[in-house]
Amino acid sequence: MKLEHIAIWTTQLEALKDFYITYFHGVAGPKYRNEKKQFESYFLSFQGGARLEIMQMPSVQSGQVNHPAGQRVGLTHIAFEVESRNKVDGTHHTLLADGLPIVDGPRVTGDGYYEFTTLDPDGNRVEVTCRMTQHHP
Repeated sequence: MKLEHIAIWTTQLEALKDFYITYFHGVAGPKYRNEKKQFESYFLSFQGGARLEIMQMPSVQSGQVNHPAGQRVGLTHIAFEVESRNKVDGTHHTLLADGLPIVDGPRVTGDGYYEFTTLDPDGNRVEVTCRMTQHHP
């Protein structure tokens, strides 16, 4: 079984799309619009086949739960794997230079990763990570 995609509600669709394209090399498909529901979304594709759906609809506002099945608890972070510690550090430096927040790291974790955590424009946690092996400096 393969994870097909993860979806995130947003109130700033274009800003979120631009963030994931600029810093994580996402490729956006065409914008989907459902005029009746006032729903808009993009699917962003990433190397390795993973996709992220970002969605916007006026009835879904930040911090609100509009339906019992619409709970917010669950998604903790999204992680992007890069090839080396140097790539983790390079992405970290780029985000810092552009004034984006760094929540944690870079650091070596107890389970064998080198990573840091940032926030996307909506405050979702995003990790940039690489596995620590003899092949990664």
